[in-house]
Amino acid sequence: MRIAIASGKGGTGKTTVAVNFAAYLDSLGVKVSFTDCDVEEPNAHFFLNPELSAEKDEFIPVPKIDEDKCIGESCRKCVEICHFKALIWMVNSVMVFDELCHGCGLCELACPADAIGEGQRLIGTTSHGKAGNIDFTRGLLRIGEAMSPPLIKVVKEISPKAEINIFDCPPGTSCPVVESLVGADFVALVTEPTPFGLHDLDLAVQLLDTLKQPYGVIINRSGMGDDRVEHYLSEKNIPLLGTLPHSREAASIYSGGGLLYDSISGFKDEFAKIWSSIQTFTGEAK
Repeated sequence: MRIAIASGKGGTGKTTVAVNFAAYLDSLGVKVSFTDCDVEEPNAHFFLNPELSAEKDEFIPVPKIDEDKCIGESCRKCVEICHFKALIWMVNSVMVFDELCHGCGLCELACPADAIGEGQRLIGTTSHGKAGNIDFTRGLLRIGEAMSPPLIKVVKEISPKAEINIFDCPPGTSCPVVESLVGADFVALVTEPTPFGLHDLDLAVQLLDTLKQPYGVIINRSGMGDDRVEHYLSEKNIPLLGTLPHSREAASIYSGGGLLYDSISGFKDEFAKIWSSIQTFTGEAK
């Protein structure tokens, strides 16, 4: 089963839920694979403490123009069909803007003179590791790189498969999140009981409704705000998977890189409830 942990906004405790959920399942003897898809600012390793392998450079293909073969201004087909404006005709030649290229390969396929070959551009690095029995994979986007979805796709492809595969998604509702959600069997949306939390939860719900993916909601730091999130879930008939109470002790343990599920009374029961709810909604309940 592939479970994505996502949130409409940053700071709701998405990674906190993801790492503790993974550790809880591991404590039950479930084989878990954890993939940190937040390649712009991965932080799950601070809590699971995996022993990581050496980082491996990852690239995407970019067009490389053979000017001797290029038939020039009479063609310019590659320039015309590039949806991302990564190719332009300038000073009697095709100029490539590598940073705008998405590596789709359409220009190479369309070139009638076979003048476009494949170069490459570094987009970041990936690394593997083991956190106890948990398989751990993460990516780290190259500084200055504008597009994270290609690296997220690679991270997911190379992540070992297990009984339960957890994707710790980036926050928000943009392209990196959509790429992280691809292939997920179930999505757990983490929110907080605040007006900002509700606003961005609604954006995430609209996204998942559009993608037609099954999902439920976890309320983190329950008790710190109001009950508008609960009313929203009730009105929309959205499953509430569980709640994690607001706690100064939890904040202190989190700040030290510790796990909560086995450190604070009642948290293990809440993660048991979340796991049971996910199994029920996905038809995996034993």
